[in-house]
Amino acid sequence: MSYVQSSLSRRSFLAAAVTTPFVAALSAATRPMVGLELFSVRQDLARDLFGTVRTVAKTGYEAVEFFSPYYQWEPSYARQVRQLLDDVGMKAPSTHNSADVFTPEGLKKAIDLNVTLGSTLIVMASAGRGVTTLDDWKRVADRLAAAAETLRPLGMAAGFHNHQTEFTPIQGTRPIDVLAKQTPRDVVLQFDVGTCVDAGQDPVAWIKANPGRIKSLHCKDWAPGEGPDKGYHVLTGEGVVPWKEIRAAAESVGGVETYLIEQEGSRFTPFETIEKCLATWKGMAS
Repeated sequence: MSYVQSSLSRRSFLAAAVTTPFVAALSAATRPMVGLELFSVRQDLARDLFGTVRTVAKTGYEAVEFFSPYYQWEPSYARQVRQLLDDVGMKAPSTHNSADVFTPEGLKKAIDLNVTLGSTLIVMASAGRGVTTLDDWKRVADRLAAAAETLRPLGMAAGFHNHQTEFTPIQGTRPIDVLAKQTPRDVVLQFDVGTCVDAGQDPVAWIKANPGRIKSLHCKDWAPGEGPDKGYHVLTGEGVVPWKEIRAAAESVGGVETYLIEQEGSRFTPFETIEKCLATWKGMAS
């Protein structure tokens, strides 16, 4: 080997040694987190929140999403939960909230709690009762838009979580399309995949139609039929949801930041269920 070749080889090795950790760190920083919607372990959470969150962390989840009961916490308790998250190395990027929270007064408490938790996305979990017409859905969109105006200067965002209802047309128009059209682009369309598929709609087409707005996904599988291992009781990867195509669209177009695995129940215990779902999810990437 000549001196020039030797020098170039050494330089190449040193460059690789320096850049490889940087590239790995950059990749880790930009890839979506894989978290758990805590509704999946709701009974355990109600009995022992701290122990349940620790178990979720040990299972390998990077994030959690607290749902509506969190809204009753006192500020001191929220600080304890934040300390717990810091201790176990998990994030809480978003929370689920009832539609009643999306008022000027209701939002104040949600903001305080979410800031404490480190959450930047306040999601309306459903539109609530009495929303049946397209005009009703336009009013829901107005509430989301108003919340977005309040949250934007704080570096936070409003979001909406769909069910089957939003993908079921009313007079030829899907409510979810009304929400997407009538809200600012920084209102996150938190995508519950299983309910979209259950409604007979195309999840990949929905992601591609709303670039940059699918920052958070509820990753719930679904299978047709009746029985204890059908419907939403299938484990991740056991149903008919096209996860490979969904993940490709979410990461190339949707702007996904967090995947949240969600289970309504299965033939296994809740902790066995979330462990099996996470293992399958990680295996999909290999």
